[in-house]
Amino acid sequence: MNFYIGNLSMGVTEDDLKAAFSRFGDVTAVKIVKDRFSGSSKGFGFVEMPDNSDADRATKALNHTDMKGRLIRITQQDARSAKRRQKKKRFRAG
Repeated sequence: MNFYIGNLSMGVTEDDLKAAFSRFGDVTAVKIVKDRFSGSSKGFGFVEMPDNSDADRATKALNHTDMKGRLIRITQQDARSAKRRQKKKRFRAG
């Protein structure tokens, strides 16, 4: 399961995200998106967990919790991608 993690504080590192999600199961990938010129965080990232039940537990436990001064928002990538596809279909049909 892939997650979009939004509203990240500039001080959150990939190791911080991995540590938080690892409490609930294996984490296969962590990526914080950074500005290519300044190298600073853009305030969002992605986490991948192979087990869906672990991923669901992590989402329920961590969504809207404080991480270094900001409440993080977690969205499962599968649902987000489906919404994006629906919007494209409506746009093309109209």
